[in-house]
Amino acid sequence: MAPAAAAEEEEEVEDPPPPCDPETLARSYQLEALERALAGNTVAFLETGAGKTLIAVLLLRAYARRIRSSPPPCFAVFLVPTVVLVGQQARVVEAHTDFRVAQFYGAMGVDFWKADTWRAAVEGAEVLVMTPQILLDNLRHSFFRLRDIALLIFDECHHAYGNSPYANILKEFYHPQLNSRPSDPIPRIFGMTASLINSKSLQRADYSVKICELENLMNAKVYTVESESALSQYIPSATTKIVPYDDSVISSELYCHAISCLNRLKAKHLEILKGKLQDSSLVNAEKRIKQLSETFLYCICNLGVWLAAKAAEILQSCKKSCLSFWGEKLDEKVERFVRNYMEDAYNDLSEIISKMTKRGVQRLIGEDFAADLQDGLLAPKVYFLIKSLLEYRHKQDLRCIVFVQRVVASIVLESLLSTIHQLSGWIIRHMAGKNCGLQHQSRKEHTEIIDSFQRGKVHLIVATQILEEGLDVPTCNLIIRFDPSATVCSFIQSRGRARMQNSDYVLLVRRGDAEALSKTQKFLASGQIMREESLRLASTSCQPLPNTICKEESYRVKSTGAVVTLNSSVRLIYLFCSKLPSDEYFKPVPRFSIDKALGTCILHLPNSSPIQTIYAEGEVSVLKKVVCLKACRELHAIGALTDRLLPVLSAPVEDSPDIVVDKYQNGQPDYFPEQLVDNWLSFSRLGLYHCYKISLEWRSKTTHSPAEIVLAVKCDMGSDLISYSFKMWDVQDHVSVTMKYIGIIHLNQEQVIVARRFQTTILSLLISNDLLEVRDSIKNLLEMQASPGVVYLFLPVVSGKIDWCSIKFSTSPTLEATNKDTRHCHSCKDTNLVQTKDGPLCQCMLRHAVVCTPHNGVLYAVSGFLDLNVNSLLHRSDGSVVSYKTHFKTRHGLDLTCEDQPLLAASKLLKVRNFLHKCNFKDGKESTSTNAVELPPELCIVVMSPVSSNTLHSFLFVPSIMYRIQCMLLSVKLKIQLSQIMPQLDIPALKIMEALTTKKCQEEFSQESLETLGDSFLKYIITQHLFSKYRHQHEGTLTEMKKKLISNAALCQLACSNNLVGYIRGEAFNPKTWIIPGIGYDACGNSKLIILSPNMYSVRKMSIKSKRIADSVEALIGAYLSAGGEQAAYIFLKSLGMGIEFHKMPVERKITIKSEEFINLRSLEVLLGYDFNDPSLLVEALTHGSYQIAGTTACYQRLEFLGDAVLDHIFTDYFYRQYPECTPELLTDLRSASVNNNCYAHAAVKAGLHKHILHLSSALHNRMADYLKNFKQSFSGPSHGWAAGIGLPKVLGDVIESIAGAIYIDSKCDKEVVWRSMKPLLEPLATPDTLDADPVKELQEFCDGKAYSITYTVTHEDRVSSVVAEVQTKGTAYTATRTGLTKLDAKKFAAKAVLQDLKAADGVK
Repeated sequence: MAPAAAAEEEEEVEDPPPPCDPETLARSYQLEALERALAGNTVAFLETGAGKTLIAVLLLRAYARRIRSSPPPCFAVFLVPTVVLVGQQARVVEAHTDFRVAQFYGAMGVDFWKADTWRAAVEGAEVLVMTPQILLDNLRHSFFRLRDIALLIFDECHHAYGNSPYANILKEFYHPQLNSRPSDPIPRIFGMTASLINSKSLQRADYSVKICELENLMNAKVYTVESESALSQYIPSATTKIVPYDDSVISSELYCHAISCLNRLKAKHLEILKGKLQDSSLVNAEKRIKQLSETFLYCICNLGVWLAAKAAEILQSCKKSCLSFWGEKLDEKVERFVRNYMEDAYNDLSEIISKMTKRGVQRLIGEDFAADLQDGLLAPKVYFLIKSLLEYRHKQDLRCIVFVQRVVASIVLESLLSTIHQLSGWIIRHMAGKNCGLQHQSRKEHTEIIDSFQRGKVHLIVATQILEEGLDVPTCNLIIRFDPSATVCSFIQSRGRARMQNSDYVLLVRRGDAEALSKTQKFLASGQIMREESLRLASTSCQPLPNTICKEESYRVKSTGAVVTLNSSVRLIYLFCSKLPSDEYFKPVPRFSIDKALGTCILHLPNSSPIQTIYAEGEVSVLKKVVCLKACRELHAIGALTDRLLPVLSAPVEDSPDIVVDKYQNGQPDYFPEQLVDNWLSFSRLGLYHCYKISLEWRSKTTHSPAEIVLAVKCDMGSDLISYSFKMWDVQDHVSVTMKYIGIIHLNQEQVIVARRFQTTILSLLISNDLLEVRDSIKNLLEMQASPGVVYLFLPVVSGKIDWCSIKFSTSPTLEATNKDTRHCHSCKDTNLVQTKDGPLCQCMLRHAVVCTPHNGVLYAVSGFLDLNVNSLLHRSDGSVVSYKTHFKTRHGLDLTCEDQPLLAASKLLKVRNFLHKCNFKDGKESTSTNAVELPPELCIVVMSPVSSNTLHSFLFVPSIMYRIQCMLLSVKLKIQLSQIMPQLDIPALKIMEALTTKKCQEEFSQESLETLGDSFLKYIITQHLFSKYRHQHEGTLTEMKKKLISNAALCQLACSNNLVGYIRGEAFNPKTWIIPGIGYDACGNSKLIILSPNMYSVRKMSIKSKRIADSVEALIGAYLSAGGEQAAYIFLKSLGMGIEFHKMPVERKITIKSEEFINLRSLEVLLGYDFNDPSLLVEALTHGSYQIAGTTACYQRLEFLGDAVLDHIFTDYFYRQYPECTPELLTDLRSASVNNNCYAHAAVKAGLHKHILHLSSALHNRMADYLKNFKQSFSGPSHGWAAGIGLPKVLGDVIESIAGAIYIDSKCDKEVVWRSMKPLLEPLATPDTLDADPVKELQEFCDGKAYSITYTVTHEDRVSSVVAEVQTKGTAYTATRTGLTKLDAKKFAAKAVLQDLKAADGVK
């Protein structure tokens, strides 16, 4: 198959733009041609350089109104035969019209675009410039309809013959519509060419026939001028010169000896191959050596022995030349033998030259051309080429093209001409088609060479026919035909490249070759003959073509109109096979078995195809096409080809959501539990409140005394919070928090009001530590808001009872009095007063109080009085000793006057933190005395009193406690929401909360382990569903389907559509954003709470990463799986809207092979510990894609697809349950170390399964043999870890997975049976103690901890990867270089080596 990208030969380059105003500067014949084109379909037959593109531009302008006034889609299509011309003609149209132009060529990947991709690509475009194969494919797939095209332009329309894309567009679509539906709109046809004939015939009668055929095919009449003289005033014509060469001087002895030597060398190397290679490798190597031998013989006979040796030297020295020799990739051994042959050919030819000439091969060619010719170093034809070029060596601004037939000739002539000192001022390049196979040149290289030629940076190009069409360099002044033109068209096109005034067209012709001279004369006269015949036929009408596309010759899809014909069927089958799964050992292609005697053909498709054998009968000449057409029909019937007749590359619409989501989901609600929402007015009047006692106990009894707080809410918060405990993290200690439901209490409205004021004040102080901010936030606390808000009460407990004393009086309005008279607490009769900033107060009001010192704005918690006063000595941190009075004067500029008052024992008021954050805890004793201070009472303002230090400390934890309670309530709500769909399942709310808690929250638990478990189950169930539902889809398509279904985008969309996002805890708790109950209102009393719907509230809008949402969905799957089993997880997925089926595997298999004929069934069943009910499953599991033997099963790839997911899930579930206390990181490492292809490959070889694989790939055989030979001792150890199986072929690991898939199906989806069978092969399993860390990951973590930098440098040579790992430490660089068969293998080895050096330097084991 040759897709559009490969079918386009890169032959043309940029035309200079037409005149700025083409309508006013158009020549008379151009206007005449335009009139003809407007009147009907026309082919403009004019000389190169006559301005045919200008006529096309004028015609496009004339069609502008129709294109723009017709309902879309409507456009003009400008077809060009080569890729380079796409850009050239597009730029011309853009320069001289106001059309919106779109360009299309194969390298853009258009071969596999879908209908919607094409619609988007052409939307708004008015002129489409493309190569013809693209339009033909679009019409065949019904992406475009002929009626959408107003004007269809064929550039170089002489290509419209036979089964070319030009001809097929007309035969398959234009003429059938013209014949069957003449009233339907069809495009206007306009063709352009410099030669109407594209054949070798030179008979005048044949010209007439060919012109009629072209006119009939294009349904267009030819327009031309009467004679060449009509164009001569506009177009300079090259002078034709014939240079005869004489080959009588050839040294026959040298030539015969060189030819004999090459023949012996070929025979020798072919004999060597038979003992070293086999099967396809032998065939490939023989083919390459024979091709090379023929190439060298051609060079000897036509170019000379010296250039034959040069060809061998260039080809064997080019690393890329054999890797893609003649368009096919060679395996390593074949490549080595081919290189050896080329090297021997070069050495032998060099030795012959050295022995049979006087001066040796190293002398400079050109010192004595006559001697070179006499010695046979150069062929006479090459000698005369050099002589011809030397005649032009003094020509100013030379632009010369030398045309040759063979690619090898262009390569070696470039090398030769570049070494001739008489031509030393010329820059010489060669150009050949990109699929030539000898030395590949990219499209970019072609463009650069042509651009340099146009600008005078390159003077001479040695080219094949690639440059015959389209190159229009006005300064090109010399064309030399080293090899004669094969066709009239080739002659005319190559001659037309010379556009400069007084340019020459030089033909090298063998002296005395009358036939060649006669042919040349006929070529020269052909242009006028074509003009005369065209004019003679001008009065005849075009004849309609017969409708060649009948039902027997095509297959049309009714729903789309897509069609495949006999002409396109073979190409489509090759395209289909190219999209089947492949590996480095096998490329899927169709095989044909044709019996010409019986007129039958059997098409064998690769065994990864859902249909593998198709039989057809018919005429021998079209048998391949007939059987391929039948195959296309059958493949479409089972869904392997889409309704557009393209290979299925993705899932059907219902199973392949085309989802694209942003990296972040913005504006998502952050849910808030309804149990904690009410309005204060109604809450204060409830009377009865549900109470929960919250106890705080520190691990170390000496740190703090146990504390209790009562939480009062409007309703029972559910069974999950009747008794609930969790852990928090103080700086020095763990804090155990226990929550217990204690029943209902009665509170009157006044109690609610003062309790609200108390909790709001104390929490505001602890959160902000700013008195002004606190006073501003609580100034409206006397008002009971009627709008919904965050509503509940926290009541301090002392000695088992609610501390109403502190609640009522600590925030009493009396503290806000303005007079500074004596004040007492509510029960105090003590008259012992102390002076404060607010005036005199009794000591009891300061003993347990929160005070503020205005001079620095700091809040302090006072615990009592000290036996010190302002005259006492203060030992300062700098070692000095001064009185407190002096200290405050010098440090703060304050004068203390109350010298007898005792100082207050105080400490800075602690600030609320996230105590759920595990990083708060530091496992070691830290002194808290740094916060202790001594304060003069006269500097203090009392903020709250009385309030004990124990109450203050316990309220520090309230925001974190309430945040955890909120999360728990939301988890309960989600559980209830999902239980409506799954009433039989009771999943613990704690498990759901774990699944909703991301790692970024940095709490004692996170979703990671559940995410790993859920991820494996999701892949497992999706894989099983796809395997069962799409029985005719191969592994590649199923994998693409699975990727889309389990993608972050798909899971994110599921979460959003089911309103799950608001439950996710994506960030660590931030107390600053926590809403204090009683605040959370604006100046008008409106709550900041967002009401989403009845019983659904949000406190804010958030942005959350789409991946985090997807991870949470996987974690929820894991939660349901771990708590409720597979059925619970399956029902959960169904409830989200994922349309999947579970455990509905296909049971019938229409395979009747005798398994014992292919495998040792009994031995394998003993090895696996399992007896197959359907042994063909085991045969399929062991069949590699290269095993193209009639009568076997499909290859293992579908079973591998299934088994991979089954084993992954089994392993993940095993590790999750076997090590319940392991960290998420350890669980991931255990899974990664066990579930990978290298480990499976190691296990396969250890068990000897590699001996049972059915394959026909010598490359795979050699790879396994080489590895087993070199690493024989490595298969006795465990099969887990990064080093196990490294470098083994992937096929070996695939087989383990495919066998698991086969057992899974045969046992009717029993994972336990699979586990019992596969576990012995994979033992010993990885454990936390035996886990071997991945060296790349370990090195990265090691360097991250020490702030070292790592760099990896990768190189590739002879299919071996080399990696240099370098770590820069402080002053020292550690490097290691290691190699491997893959980049990843080499990287791991290099990282391991560097890590060992670093640890040795640090003294780490």
